[in-house]
Amino acid sequence: MVKDVIKTQEERMKKAVTAARGEFASLRAGRATPALLDKVSVEYYGSLVPVNQVANISVPEPRMIVIQPWEKTMLHEIEKAITKSDLGLSPNSDGSVIRLNIPQLTEDRRKDLVKTLNKRAEESKVAVRNIRRDANDAIKKLEKAKSITEDEAKKGQEDVQKIVDKYIKEIDAARAEKEKEIMEV
Repeated sequence: MVKDVIKTQEERMKKAVTAARGEFASLRAGRATPALLDKVSVEYYGSLVPVNQVANISVPEPRMIVIQPWEKTMLHEIEKAITKSDLGLSPNSDGSVIRLNIPQLTEDRRKDLVKTLNKRAEESKVAVRNIRRDANDAIKKLEKAKSITEDEAKKGQEDVQKIVDKYIKEIDAARAEKEKEIMEV
């Protein structure tokens, strides 16, 4: 029973870490990556869809992203969506593809990005800790219902804490890696 609780909560923690890595990837680090456009959505036949579902996204140079829409009519919509987004990039269109030039980051912008990165990392850690709380509550309920002994409950909570520590280390490692990438000139 305790193992089931731990297993389900560990799955949730894995998802939290994966989400954190996705958040970190969407931060602009001065070099072009298709992940920058993950959060940009365009209107396509009445619904909002990510840009990567209506166009090919490639990175021909370290500081350039090329977006080639599958339908020419989407060109203007994609341009609008990128302009409205918080990426701070201005799209250049030649009628068939959109080119995004990624400018060199200033020192102040790098520091702001690191602050944002740290904030997102902390939010991810809080999510993992909330999952720990849920797991501990479930274990306490099992103990109260006399389904498990006090020793099993204590052991279960210790196991949950070990898993939490592991995933928080993973978040910290991903954050440190991204910070290094952002501060790299």
